[in-house]
Amino acid sequence: MSSVFDKYAKRSVPRYTSYPTAPHFKAEFSEALYRKWLGRLDPNEPISLYLHVPFCQRMCWYCGCNMKLSARYAPVSSYVECLIAEIDLVAGALPARMRVAHVHFGGGTPTALDPGDLAAIMGRIAERFQLQPGAELAIESDPRTLTDAMIERIGALGFNRASFGVQEFDPKVQAAINRIQPPEMVARATEGLRAAGVRRINFDLIYGLPHQTVMALRQTVEQCVAMRPDRVALFGYAHVPWMAKNQRMIPEDALPQSTERAAQAEAAAAALVSGGYARIGIDHFALAGDPLAIAARAGELRRNFQGYTSDAAQTLIGVGATSIGRTPKGYVQNAAETGAWSRAVSAGRLSVARGHAMSAEDALRAHVIERIMCDGAIDLSAAGRAFGFEEEWWTVEKTMLAELQGDGVISQEKDRLALAPDSMHFARIVASVFDAYLRAAPVRHSVAV
Repeated sequence: MSSVFDKYAKRSVPRYTSYPTAPHFKAEFSEALYRKWLGRLDPNEPISLYLHVPFCQRMCWYCGCNMKLSARYAPVSSYVECLIAEIDLVAGALPARMRVAHVHFGGGTPTALDPGDLAAIMGRIAERFQLQPGAELAIESDPRTLTDAMIERIGALGFNRASFGVQEFDPKVQAAINRIQPPEMVARATEGLRAAGVRRINFDLIYGLPHQTVMALRQTVEQCVAMRPDRVALFGYAHVPWMAKNQRMIPEDALPQSTERAAQAEAAAAALVSGGYARIGIDHFALAGDPLAIAARAGELRRNFQGYTSDAAQTLIGVGATSIGRTPKGYVQNAAETGAWSRAVSAGRLSVARGHAMSAEDALRAHVIERIMCDGAIDLSAAGRAFGFEEEWWTVEKTMLAELQGDGVISQEKDRLALAPDSMHFARIVASVFDAYLRAAPVRHSVAV
């Protein structure tokens, strides 16, 4: 299997949180078209909201997110005003006061906000939308800067899920990525949020970091398991210094090579499974009672811009600079630069910079890719019929699929393909076979494993 691993592990492929992926969205997308999509949504169907807060109080050198350091709070305060104004703009474009099933604050570090500003944003959401009973309200946080006042406010506002970037507890690795946070700091934040009423906690871990070893990562996992988060995401470090300039601070000769990355991933996964977590998709783990594990067991696991999710809503509205949204008609992305975004919102315009209108074939390929990423299997004929394609539609892909089958990565029985046992880490490779946009215009991505 080592030769097969070597063949595929270093291939550059998307993470497939959408199809087509964001690099293939079209520039200068029409705001009028997005308004039309919003106006024609079914008022009886719940939607989800994603709110992007790009500010952080400290720079992490491994980070590839769209973020800004906030030495002063004035720019953050101005951003909040525009965020609230954009909520009004979006709500005004909808056919009704829509029901909301999921709200997710991402970043950046949303808890870099003043607690009062977070309350103001949630207050406007409650005014302009109907939060469903039991709606998931989730927020990402940094345990290094999370204050007691913010913990109290998060609980009071009804948030029921919080996420922490743990990454790795090894001090040498933490120094190399400029993120110092001992286990006691994470435990304090976790305990504080649970005491405030936040029932579910997520941890993010990363393998493939500078100076990281299998032994150190396994110890980190054991320390995390002792804190009993409900979910753990185990991501491979994506070294993309051509996109994230802060990653140039990381010495490339300190990064583990592909075989070491794979050993780290498998050791961490084994430790999580032995700790009582179900393995879900390519990089998530959850306790049996978590909605993600329940969705996976029911075959209802989904994938969106936050990764694996139990959110079944067909519409996800992105608010804030660089946010990506989705409707049944297609994708839209806001301007990434906060100045351009705020100028559009201040002028009463939805800050749409890029987007993609879905064709029937796009919808079919998106479904196939999502099921491969979530289930590791798909019936190609059944999928085609469900989307109006009666004939065999994957003729171009047959050669690539035959190669994957010959290498033992997948099995095929008639028109059903499935990843081979212990090959889920190649799901992105298999999914990329069906990516027509990637074939036509290759884009540089992180490595597959």
